[in-house]
Amino acid sequence: MTRRPTSQEETAPGSGRGIALPPLPYVLAVGAGGAVGAVMRHAFMVAFPGQTGAFPVVTFAENVVGSFLLGVVLISLLRAPALGNRWRPFLATGVLGSFTTFSNVSVQLVELGVGGAAATAVLYLFLSVALGLSAAAAGIALGVRLVKRFRPAR
Repeated sequence: MTRRPTSQEETAPGSGRGIALPPLPYVLAVGAGGAVGAVMRHAFMVAFPGQTGAFPVVTFAENVVGSFLLGVVLISLLRAPALGNRWRPFLATGVLGSFTTFSNVSVQLVELGVGGAAATAVLYLFLSVALGLSAAAAGIALGVRLVKRFRPAR
């Protein structure tokens, strides 16, 4: 008896069956949200330019605020599946995914290290992770409270 491959096996690299693409509305929502988030991030970088060798305050603030907002948005949308299925690709993956940026943090860490500001680089890395996680946890907690408060009575 021959076993039928699962959908993951059918789309696995090397299976010869291609890759399953998400539906077009999902792709468009992520793309549109990504454009919004990237423009927001760029606007902050232009409005508040940093100095070479200094603590990257703007990227740090964007990532901490973005982590908080992502916590609020994800919990709120996960608790409201009808909204989540429509808005999660746009808001979470698109807008906040492009507004926050780990790749920029990585480049800034290297620049700080190469520029002789190793202590600043270590502080930046530690604070980015610690406050990013704390902000996400606070956002999740707020999201849970908001969902409980605004959930319609059954």
